[in-house]
Amino acid sequence: MKSYACWVSRKITPNPGFLSAHVSSSTDGLTRSEDAFPAAYRLHLLPSSPFAMPDSSPSPRPEVHGHRGCRGSRPENTLPAFLHALALGVDVLELDVVISADKQVVVSHEPWLNPDICIGPDGTPLDSAASSLFNLYLLPYATIRRCDCGQVRQRNFPEQVLQSAFKPLLRHVFAAVEQATPALGRLPVRYSVEVKSSPDGDTVFHPIPSEFLALVLAELHAARVIARTTLMSFDPRILQIAHQQQPDLATCLLVEANQSWNASLHALGFVPTTFGPDYHTVSAKSVQSLRTAFPGLRLVPWTVNEMSDIQRLLAIGVDGLTSDYPERILALQNRRD
Repeated sequence: MKSYACWVSRKITPNPGFLSAHVSSSTDGLTRSEDAFPAAYRLHLLPSSPFAMPDSSPSPRPEVHGHRGCRGSRPENTLPAFLHALALGVDVLELDVVISADKQVVVSHEPWLNPDICIGPDGTPLDSAASSLFNLYLLPYATIRRCDCGQVRQRNFPEQVLQSAFKPLLRHVFAAVEQATPALGRLPVRYSVEVKSSPDGDTVFHPIPSEFLALVLAELHAARVIARTTLMSFDPRILQIAHQQQPDLATCLLVEANQSWNASLHALGFVPTTFGPDYHTVSAKSVQSLRTAFPGLRLVPWTVNEMSDIQRLLAIGVDGLTSDYPERILALQNRRD
C-alpha cells in the first residue's frame, strides 16, 4: 500500500548477530514516554536522504512492500518484523497506526488487543469475547507496552518465528529502521503508514480524523521521513484532510473487494499518488481501465502471498506488491534479474 519512488535495493545478506543484538534489547522495561524506547535504538535521527525524494521516472521493477513488516516470518507490526524485512531487502515497510489514551501513535492493526496475537498486560491469555475491554484508545501506552504480541502461535502463518515482542510506538519504528539501514549498507527504505480510521470509530476507537492526522504527521515530521512516506487509509476523510493540509504528501487510497475502483477514486475528490485494491480484484482488464482513466496513478495491490498470484500480477503490470512474505517476491525478482 504504497509509495511512488522505486528503490532497487542491493542484494542483502542478513546479519543475524546484528539483528539479534537490536531485537533482544526491545524487551527492556519502559517508564516515561521519552524513555519508552530501548537504549540500543536511541539515536539522533538521520536527516532525510536526498535519494528519498519522489521520482516520477519509470520503475525498473515493481516495489516490494513488507506487510506489517513481514508477517509470514515475524510477529506482525513489531520491531523484529520491521528489522527482518529491512534486512531481507524490501523497498517499503507497510504498517498500521492507532492512538492510545495518552495520544501516542501506536503501531497496531486493530485499535484493541487482538487475543489471537497478544496476551494481556498481566501475562495471561485474553478472552476473545471481551476484546472490547482492551480498547487501545482507552489505555495508556505504558499498559499497552506490557502486552506481549509475539508469542501466540499463528495458525495462518506457521513459519512465523515466535519471540517476545511489543506494540511499538511509530517513533520507535522510525528510530530502529533509520539506525539499522546504514549498518546494512542499503539505501533508505520507504514507509507506507496506514491510518486505521472509520466514521463508526470516531471518538470510540480513535480521535476524529483531523486530530488523528495531526498526531501522525507530527511523528513523520519529527523523524524527518515524510519525504519517504506514503499516507494510506480506507477512510477517504483522512486522505482528503491530508491533501488539503499538505498537498505534496504521497497518499494511497485503499479499497475493499466490494468497492468500485472508479467510484471510490472519484468520490475522493483528488487523484492520490497510489491506489491500493484487494489483489483478488486485479485483472488485466481492470488495470487497463485504471491506466486509461487515471494516467500516472500507481497501483499496489494487497495482500499477495501465493507465488501463482505474485507471478500473475507481475505479468499484468503493477507498480508494487504488498505481501506477508516479501522474501518470495524478492527471490523471484532476483532470479529474473
